[in-house]
Amino acid sequence: MSGPQPGTWLNSRRRSAELAQLADGAEVDLLVVGGGVTGAGVALDAASRGLSVALVEKADLAHGTSRWSSKLVHGGLRYLVKGDVALAWESARERHVLMEHTAPHLTRALPFLTPLDEHTPPLPGVVSLLGMRIGDGLRRVAGTSAHTLPAPRRVSSTEALQLVPGLRPAGLRGGLVHWDGQLADDARLVIGLARTAAGFGARVLTYAQALQVHADGARVRDVRTGAELDLRARAVVNATGVWADRLAPEVRLRPSKGVHLVVPAERLGRPSAALTVGVPGHFGRYVFALPQPEGVVYVGLTDDPAEEVSEEPQAAERDVDFLLEVVNAALRTPLTRADVVATYTGLRPLLDTGDASTADLSRQHSVLEQPPGVVTVVGGKLTTYRAMAQDAVDHAVALRGLDAGPCVTAKLGLVGALPRAELLGVDAPARLVHRYGAEAPVVRSVVERPGERVVPGHPLCREELLFGALAEGALDVGDLLSRRSRLTTVAPALVPTAAEVAKQVLTEASKALGE
Repeated sequence: MSGPQPGTWLNSRRRSAELAQLADGAEVDLLVVGGGVTGAGVALDAASRGLSVALVEKADLAHGTSRWSSKLVHGGLRYLVKGDVALAWESARERHVLMEHTAPHLTRALPFLTPLDEHTPPLPGVVSLLGMRIGDGLRRVAGTSAHTLPAPRRVSSTEALQLVPGLRPAGLRGGLVHWDGQLADDARLVIGLARTAAGFGARVLTYAQALQVHADGARVRDVRTGAELDLRARAVVNATGVWADRLAPEVRLRPSKGVHLVVPAERLGRPSAALTVGVPGHFGRYVFALPQPEGVVYVGLTDDPAEEVSEEPQAAERDVDFLLEVVNAALRTPLTRADVVATYTGLRPLLDTGDASTADLSRQHSVLEQPPGVVTVVGGKLTTYRAMAQDAVDHAVALRGLDAGPCVTAKLGLVGALPRAELLGVDAPARLVHRYGAEAPVVRSVVERPGERVVPGHPLCREELLFGALAEGALDVGDLLSRRSRLTTVAPALVPTAAEVAKQVLTEASKALGE
């Protein structure tokens, strides 16, 4: 199932060598601009078709929106409610590919509980269950086994409280449970895509900013040195998400923001299921409380116009108030601002269609020829990144007459991927297997004493940081603590201590790489 292993390691030494090759005039078949999930997906799709590929990203892999998602691989139940069957089907199909072929090691089934109480009259409850059953029908048509994602069902109030102990029992009549996919980490998915592309020969260059793009390449600046070079390519794909219009000014975007709160899992009784709470007055719109492996719960999300596009979008006070108000309607003990240990905000690159609300804008992706001779891909969502990448490469191949093979990514596993049954036999701690799959023993092997904690109170180990620098392209402390791990999000108070360890690890990696 797994893609090629030799040559998948990304690090500073490889980056320098490949950047030098391109500076010397080496031409590639396809240049990808953007190192998020879509750009990394495009690089893998193209490289696995036999094209020579270079990917440039102005910061780190998954530095932008791709690390700020809800960490879900969802089948589009929300789109069914809105009547968009085509998008729901695409979501169900791509969820199947991701969970069964691309990254079984990074995904798991997560139950979602919709409580039935005085806020849920009988008729909406019936409609919700019907929607879940239609969604389950799409799951079956997509080929996803019931062992991977069980069928929806109604549960008693007792079982509902077992799934989410923090629920308010007063008036609880039971609940509806459906299953969807959850990622161990969205940034790890992007890193896996980029490394697998590298195994097919793609040059993955972080901290390399495209200043201008045109049909035959781009002007690129090495962010680390300030040096500029003209990168030659037979085709170019702009996959920069909410920043796409900076390279393609004719593309009209209307980004929306999705805010999440990070709260301790014990405040909801350490739930084993996600909690789904309807937003009053907005049929088909929900707030979720999503349990995470690190002992926290993400409460989200909003869907409002983004007033500005920034590298580190912030949650407004009204967003925090909104999320707390909605989720507290279902809880025995309301959450307060004191419970919020962190917030994060992601931006969705929605194509402006003139609709009044960003919540009403389609999540379908679009592939455009803007600027002339350049393929720009926008819209979509994390779950459907593979379909977006396939469409973008198809357009680039046709537009520029490239000699490429057929798309193979629907059956291609990322580095570390194994069938679920085989993952159980990997000789490593379960936490590492869920983050690295078959590579977990390799991660442990990069240090003499595996299991040494980076900081007390969090399971992050030193070998994870060192592997991040040796094999996953991490170049600085932020790369290690914000994207190879998620310490800055789930435990920001521990970051200053962890940063000192990260600095030591980067020095150790540099020596190991002979720099």
